[in-house]
Amino acid sequence: MASTMQSTEYTTTDGGNGNYRFALVSLTSLFFMWGFITCLNDILIPHLKAVFSLNYTEAMLIQFCFFGAYFLVSLPAGKLVKKMGYQKGIVCGLLIACLGCLLFYPAAAFATYGLFLGALFVLASGITILQVAANPYVNALGSVETASSRLNLTQAFNALGTTVAPYFGAVLILSVASGAAEGLSHAQAEAEVVKLPYLILAAMLGVLAFIFAKLNLPTIAEHNEVSDNTGIVTHNGKTSAWQSTHLVLGAVGIFVYVGAEVSIGSFLVNFLGEEHIAGLQEADAAKYITYYWGGAMVGRFIGSAVMQKIPAGTMLAFNALMAAVLVLVAMTSSGAIAMWSILGVGLFNSIMFPTIFSLALRGLGPHTSQGSGILCLAIVGGAIVPLLQGVMADAMGLQLAFILPVVCYGFILFYGAKGSKM
Repeated sequence: MASTMQSTEYTTTDGGNGNYRFALVSLTSLFFMWGFITCLNDILIPHLKAVFSLNYTEAMLIQFCFFGAYFLVSLPAGKLVKKMGYQKGIVCGLLIACLGCLLFYPAAAFATYGLFLGALFVLASGITILQVAANPYVNALGSVETASSRLNLTQAFNALGTTVAPYFGAVLILSVASGAAEGLSHAQAEAEVVKLPYLILAAMLGVLAFIFAKLNLPTIAEHNEVSDNTGIVTHNGKTSAWQSTHLVLGAVGIFVYVGAEVSIGSFLVNFLGEEHIAGLQEADAAKYITYYWGGAMVGRFIGSAVMQKIPAGTMLAFNALMAAVLVLVAMTSSGAIAMWSILGVGLFNSIMFPTIFSLALRGLGPHTSQGSGILCLAIVGGAIVPLLQGVMADAMGLQLAFILPVVCYGFILFYGAKGSKM
């Protein structure tokens, strides 16, 4: 791990000297937290579906509210971070996410599904601001050549959060006996269970906000605005991140990657339940999801080390090719081969998000915050692509519908091999 941390010196806002290692270690806590919170949605969906007797469309509003926040908040967040700076942007994001967690308390008290969705949107808005601020910040804390390696390392802790969150969510939410609170309706009693986990998260986010407000972190001078006589910010002759082709193609890459990852994860239980695949019951199939997300965590640690030696674009293209091959094998086979092929995709998914992100932000200078907002906007692919695959599954069958993620990986292969070049 230490080999990927840059020792390059920086000048802090008070003129003191330090190294990037401290800043990077501090930022890993943020990546873990938002990975943990995001993956708790997988616990909220079955819990609230049962509490409010929702159909699948209504239950999926949880994911739509979450990823919808990325679509609505990312660009304003980019402007906010550009004005406030990365550190203050991180503190702002933590405080808004803390507020979102606190709103789960009245939502549970009133046992109203709409209030849960509103609280989730506020929480996701805070996480969106964190993403917009923290990803480019990590990208800038060191040399350009190892930017993808650094972002993969910090994103590995994000994957650690997604790996452990389902276990704690199941213990604190799903395993708690219903009707424990006397005098409450069934919905109220079940909704009450959500209070404690999210109050704990609110406290943790509040503490992190206080800590990051006090930390003396580096200022990235390269990303400061430089205006011409007209007041327009220019960099390399460009007045907007939208004018950089590798950034725009990177946004498409983020859209299809998040879409493919969420699609595969969303359909895993049903896929493993198919008689000709594994014929597993839902409870048993759910246990195997750990291999999918755990593979992403392991792959990011490995990728962080490998990309010290291999160009990030080459590594991205290779992983996209392997992911596409594994999905095709899962589509055209059955039994254990199909099951482990689809689970193995997680290992090759691992480096894709941080690598696309870092490649797309190269050379943007003062437009970096805007570029980060555009990339986070593209995370809305996690709401759209799974819906399209669901339509395809209804029309042609679940196994054949996995051709959509294959197409997504095809674009990522192109981006790594050619589209990411400046």
